[in-house]
Amino acid sequence: QVQLVESGGGLVQTGGSLRLSCAASGGTFSGYAMGWFRQAPGKEREFVGGITWNGAVTQYAESVKGRFTISRDNAKNTVSLQMNSLKPEDAAVYYCAAAAVALATMRKGTGVLSWGQGTQVTVSS
Repeated sequence: QVQLVESGGGLVQTGGSLRLSCAASGGTFSGYAMGWFRQAPGKEREFVGGITWNGAVTQYAESVKGRFTISRDNAKNTVSLQMNSLKPEDAAVYYCAAAAVALATMRKGTGVLSWGQGTQVTVSS
């Protein structure tokens, strides 16, 4: 089963940028759709963005469209989330996820095979 480790979280001011990375090991990375989810205190985990196995298709939550970009490098077994124009409401623990289902299914949180441990993103106003 694939193991996922996120990095790149931290503290940033409103309007700033962060780039999260997720390194995968122990599985066939190119066989998985990959996604990013987040969970803020007192809220349910929500889908942020997803990318198909070959990077051809991406999907985003409406709240981050135009600000966040997901990408992957199958040669390096990594998936990244570039976050620009950050807002206080983007503050959360961000989780990387691997799935063997379509993005439309994965974005519901269904069919996820593996989750990372999460990385904290804090946005100061």
